[in-house]
Amino acid sequence: MHTPPWLSPARPAATPQVLLVEDDRRLAELIGDYLREHGFAVQHVARGDLAGDACRQHAPQLVVLDLMLPGLGGIDVCRQIRGFSQVPILMLTACEDDVDQVLGLESGADDYVLKPVEPRLLLARLRALLRRQSVASGHDGGRLEHGQLLIDRHQREVQLQGQRVEVGTTEFEILWLLASQPGQVLSRDQILHAVRGIGFDGQDRSVDVSIGKLRRKLGDDAREPRRIKTIWGRGYQFNPVAW
Repeated sequence: MHTPPWLSPARPAATPQVLLVEDDRRLAELIGDYLREHGFAVQHVARGDLAGDACRQHAPQLVVLDLMLPGLGGIDVCRQIRGFSQVPILMLTACEDDVDQVLGLESGADDYVLKPVEPRLLLARLRALLRRQSVASGHDGGRLEHGQLLIDRHQREVQLQGQRVEVGTTEFEILWLLASQPGQVLSRDQILHAVRGIGFDGQDRSVDVSIGKLRRKLGDDAREPRRIKTIWGRGYQFNPVAW
């Protein structure tokens, strides 16, 4: 009897586990083979409605998630996973329309790669997500306090006025980056290099999306933000006295 790949025995803990959710079998094979050659263990499901259970059962360190899937679309899968896990999620999309990419990030994705997938780029993005996850898990601990705002890097926790604020992985990393350099203006290029290991190409809106989500969650006025300011033509600035 054939055992579904997501039910196969777990690999040693030192091997990063990737759950690949992709309905294109040929592409899934190419990605899986390439990642295995570079030290990853890859489990594959071909339908969106199987992804949530596979993620719960397998507890991967990374999820690579296609946007267009049978059974359940990638956006809904992403939201479903975010309901029980903060595992880093990288979305694959064949759509060049920024709206689809932003929707992926709004639903809780941490990064995205456009199809056709360039394997070395995908590998670099996944390694960057692993590094960020390692830091967030406490290998580089620390706490920041600004007024009523507390950011605990060891616990990957944000509190405002004593209440926990739920933030995604990318949101946390951007908030930590800005709050650790209060008063300094950081450009999108600087933020992307620090958080995702890539430069700003003039079109990537992921930083703007994450900043917008942080403002909403942290009670900042989107029209006239005081806590995370927009410095037009330059970037973003964390205001330490607004908390």
